[in-house]
Amino acid sequence: MVRPKALLFDLDGTLVDSRRDIAEACNAALVAHGRAPLPIERVSTMIGDGARLLVARAFELPEQDPLVGEALATFKAHYAAHPCVHTTLLPGARAALQTGLRSALVTNKPREITLLLLDALGIRASFEEVWGGDGPLKPSPAGILAVLDRMKLAPSDVWFVGDGPQDVGAGKAAGCYTVAVDGAIASHDALRAAGPELVIADLNELVARL
Repeated sequence: MVRPKALLFDLDGTLVDSRRDIAEACNAALVAHGRAPLPIERVSTMIGDGARLLVARAFELPEQDPLVGEALATFKAHYAAHPCVHTTLLPGARAALQTGLRSALVTNKPREITLLLLDALGIRASFEEVWGGDGPLKPSPAGILAVLDRMKLAPSDVWFVGDGPQDVGAGKAAGCYTVAVDGAIASHDALRAAGPELVIADLNELVARL
C-alpha cells in the first residue's frame, strides 16, 4: 500500500453526519407540496445519489416529473437556509483533513449547499478543490477526473474515500485506490460488493493507515 499524494473525499456519511438536516429539508419540500413528512430513517436510505433523485424517491415520482423540479427548488431553498443545524463531523474527520496531504472534495450534494456547510463547519479551507453535484454525479468518474486535472495529479496518486457504492464505483472508474467507510447510510453488503480496495470503520482508521 503506497502512501498517496492526496486524499479525495465524499462528504455525506464520509466526513459528516448530515442525515437530520437533509431529512428536514426533504420534509419541508414534502409538506410544502401537500405530502406527509417521512421519518429520518426512511430519508436516510434515499441519500447519496444527488438532490434530484432524493426528492424523486421521497415523492415516489420519476426524476423528470414537473413536481420533482418544483419540490427540488423547495428542498434546496430550505437546505441553503439551514445547512448546518444538526450536522456534525464524523469520528476522525478533522484528523483526516490534517494529515499534511493535499485534499479535495467530490460530492453529489449541490455545490452551493456544500460550500455553505463547509463554511459552517470551518473546514472549507481544507480542500484545494470542491466538486458539487451540479454536474455529472457519481458513480460517473467525471468529478474525480476534473479535480485531478486541476490539481495536476494522476489517479494513481490519490485515494478516494467514500461511504457508498457510487463512491467506490466512481473511484475505481477514475483509476484511484478506493477506501470505503462502512458507515450508517449505505448498505454494508452493497458497499462491499462494489469492490473497494480497503474497508474501514471510520476515518481514524484511515489516518492510522497513512
